[in-house]
This record gives sequence, structure tokens and C-alpha cells, in this order.
Amino acid sequence: MIMVTYGICLLTLAPVRKNPDDRSEMVNQLLFGDFVDIKDAVDGWYLIESIDDRYEGWVDTKQIQNVSEDSYNQLLYSKRYFTNDLLNECKLLHNNDSLLHLVLGSQLHNVKDGKFIIEDHHFKYSGNYIAADHPKKEIIKATALKYLNAPYVWGGRSPFGIDCSGFVQMVYKLSGIFLNRDASQQAKQGELVNFISEAKLGDLAFFENEEGNIVHVGMLLNTEHIIHASGKVKIESIDHNGIYDDQAKKYTHKLRLIKRIFEE
Repeated sequence: MIMVTYGICLLTLAPVRKNPDDRSEMVNQLLFGDFVDIKDAVDGWYLIESIDDRYEGWVDTKQIQNVSEDSYNQLLYSKRYFTNDLLNECKLLHNNDSLLHLVLGSQLHNVKDGKFIIEDHHFKYSGNYIAADHPKKEIIKATALKYLNAPYVWGGRSPFGIDCSGFVQMVYKLSGIFLNRDASQQAKQGELVNFISEAKLGDLAFFENEEGNIVHVGMLLNTEHIIHASGKVKIESIDHNGIYDDQAKKYTHKLRLIKRIFEE
């Protein structure tokens, strides 16, 4: 093991893999601006832990920018902003104004008039961004709807590929609420809602498989509709039994419990 050091993703997206191999399954994604602890290094791979959810995995060392402890602390505890467009341009001012395209939910640190600095890297973001410090349920709903029709991708966290827990995690992250990464972990957060008739906009519904394990999550829009990632991000009907596919005329997910993440 090496001493824990610090890194940041300065690419649009970086896959986080189960094992240190390009052919290993993707279990998570880093977006631009995501901080990590670097816990080990093996053959061109870092074992990293994401700062916001403490989720582990392996990332190609070429896809992580090392940062000093001073820069890490200064940036991590500064006010954070998140990009609010599905996709927009970011100029690399330190690299002849070459371009990155940042997806919804990328993190900007100490940004002013679109400009920000990370050590010797200078950036200019041309799109919209928000300060994630005043969660409101209507904003959470508007954010969720931006992901509609995003394809399901295991481990994904972007509008161009996202999984069920990544979807609710990103929706809440843009309002400054940091959820765990997996559905089974998220189910341990928040306060229990006893009946679906008592559910409110923004509550999270969790679903179990035949063995009773929590394997799916979505966000309730009201007591009768849920938005979730299954095949793609979509809105479907829900009742006390679970999610009902109106086209197939059958239930697809068995409801286990509902959690309230915050009260407005």
C-alpha cells in the first residue's frame, strides 16, 4: 500500500472499474471535478475512493490528475458549483484553448464568471452552473426530468448513460445532498415513509428481488408516479405493490420501502 494521496478527475468522464484492467466491468464513473483519495497504485492503475460517497474502484492513472494536499483541502472545502446543462463547452486556457465538453453535474470549484483554476490548470466554462446549497423539491424534480430517456448503463452517472442509483445520486447531488452510491446503501439513508399514500415529491422508493435484496431505486414524483432508470430513465406508474408497466400490463419491480431524504 502507498500513503493516501489526492487526485481529481479533469476529464469529461472516467470509468471506475472493479479490477485494474480495461476489460473489467465499470462499477462507477467520475465526472469532471470529482475528488478522490488515491489508496494504492498497481501497474498503471490507482485504487481510488470517491470523496463524496466513499465508493472504491480502479482508475487508469492517466485519467486522474494528482493534486497537493494544500490544493485538495482548499478546493474541497470551498463553495462547489455544478454544471446545469446536459452538455456544454469548457476551454482549457492553459492548453491553447482546447475544449472539454462537460456533462450535467460536473463540479466547478471557486468559479467566478465561468473561470476557475485547479493548481496550474486554468478553465473557462461557457454554460450554466448552480450553487448546490439550497435544496428545493421543485429543483430536484426539474433536474430529474433532464435525465429523461438517458440510456441505462451499469455504473454510469451521466445523461449519456446512467444506472438507477447513479440517477438518484446525481439528482440529489445537484442540490447539495450527497447520497451513497448503491441502492442498498441509499436505502439506509433518510427517514422511513410508512405508506405510499404518505409519499411526497422527491422521496426514494426501493425495490427488492426474489431473495429480498434491494436491487433498484427510483424517485417518486407523487403517490402514483416514479421516475427511474430501467432500460432508460422513464416515468412509470407505482402503487403499494411496486412499479407497473402500463404497456406490458404487469408489475416489473416489487416495492420494499420508501425513504424521505429531506424535508423542505
